[in-house]
Amino acid sequence: MQYQIKRCKAPCVNLVDPAEYAEDVRHSVMFLEGRSNALAEELSRNMEKAAMALDFERAAEIRDQIGILRRVQDQQSMEGGSGNVDIVSAVVSPGGACVHLISVRSGRVLGSKNFFPQVAIEESVSEVLQAFLEQYYLGSMERDLPSELIVNTVHEDFDTLIDALRELRSVELVITHRVRGTRARWQQLALTNAEQALGARLASRQHLAARFQALADALDLEEPPTRLECFDISHSSGEATVASCVVFGPEGALKSDYRRYNIEGVTAGDDYAAMHQALSRRFRKAAEGEGKLPDILLVDGGKGQLNMAREVLQELAVPDLILLGVAKGVTRKPGFETLYLNDAAHEFTLPGDSPALHLIQQVRDEAHRFAITGHRARRGKARTTSTLENVPGIGPKRRRELLKHFGGLQELCRASLDEIAKAPGISKKLAESIYATLHSE
Repeated sequence: MQYQIKRCKAPCVNLVDPAEYAEDVRHSVMFLEGRSNALAEELSRNMEKAAMALDFERAAEIRDQIGILRRVQDQQSMEGGSGNVDIVSAVVSPGGACVHLISVRSGRVLGSKNFFPQVAIEESVSEVLQAFLEQYYLGSMERDLPSELIVNTVHEDFDTLIDALRELRSVELVITHRVRGTRARWQQLALTNAEQALGARLASRQHLAARFQALADALDLEEPPTRLECFDISHSSGEATVASCVVFGPEGALKSDYRRYNIEGVTAGDDYAAMHQALSRRFRKAAEGEGKLPDILLVDGGKGQLNMAREVLQELAVPDLILLGVAKGVTRKPGFETLYLNDAAHEFTLPGDSPALHLIQQVRDEAHRFAITGHRARRGKARTTSTLENVPGIGPKRRRELLKHFGGLQELCRASLDEIAKAPGISKKLAESIYATLHSE
């Protein structure tokens, strides 16, 4: 079919002359090597020959090829139209790392590639990038080297790498991360590609399934869990407290099962009480047989929150499920967490490069992000909501007209009862309600 619609010359079934196919391969190599100008000139000569031979159909095909080649050249052009540059960006997140490399030769982009090195959680972006550059450029003596290397962060050992390349490969290489113009856009592109590639990898079912299996091995379970829930609390000095619940399965985040709980009636800043309320609301219906129960309940906060979760589950007589508490280490850096299985007595840690720990970190960070998002939305709404919204009988239109009449909420608060009653559309009874609401504190 691809052959019939002229998208393939079908060399696998010998529908193209070997010499013609060899010529196509040669042209492809020229393009990939960055010799697009030479290729375009050769195609132009071939087009002229076809036209002179009155083979106008062939000439039109070559003309279209030249047009496409020129458009690709425009998209690939770097600042100045020359230069051999590699753009390398690294990102690290709970679950893994990604390094994205874009190769530019003679001012043309030849392609890009993602690398996924195995790293410990505590490794920084600069450490990952330094390790990659050493392995990539020093590991193969035949690898083509650029004259300039653009990176997204710096490391103190970059000078050592440059000296090693100068000694082993007899090349002069400049490494920089402060760029402008087109080079800055390419630097950002490499970083964006790395972030997207890592996100896609972490979301892939195969990768997630492997980490769920690693978690089962770490907890000595007979089979991998199928549902993992994690709770987190977010507030600003006790204001607008929100609890989040995120759900993960071997196929990834189950966002339709995510839940947020606006916490009410607890002492400001009491995270234990907030967690008690959120867990009670989540598992009360589950204890009655409604909804799904998780195989593992992940609680961020260590011993205290773990004990609170145990207390709630015992109060509601929820069937046995695995409780996993996560406490930050003394340094509070990722990779040094202390884990508690079911109770504080069963304390253990996992290696920094453990896929199981990466999964725990990923789920916990997602719960934290979801809680912060909900908290900020609730806090913003509370701070921007007019006090007049609490007055019965005052709709959006009347509220708008009232504020317009007095010139704002502040002036309305200063007004007397009689002044409010004189506003258009405001009765004496409604004015009393407005005045009472504004001065209730």
